[in-house]
Amino acid sequence: MGARIYKPSETAMQSGGAPEHWILEFEPAEQRRIDPLMGWTGSGDTQTQVKIRFETKAAAQAYAAKHGIAAQIYEPAKRRMTVRPMGYGGNFASSRKVPWSH
Repeated sequence: MGARIYKPSETAMQSGGAPEHWILEFEPAEQRRIDPLMGWTGSGDTQTQVKIRFETKAAAQAYAAKHGIAAQIYEPAKRRMTVRPMGYGGNFASSRKVPWSH
């Protein structure tokens, strides 16, 4: 039984940083199959529904080690800051030399 430990990314509705917690999520143990009657995709593996939340990466690693779970850690990508010196507020600055229009 394997799992992955990762830090979730921010949603598209957030302008701040990503969440500060880590998640342990189990890998699927069996392949999904299509139900012949309804056509829905399903599986008998209930572990894929489990997501355990931890405050730190070390706590998630300790939990995996204690319970004998082979976990792979995915580090979050570094976010590049996109702050511009004269961003949107610069359109309305009183020190503009050229009038702003569409």
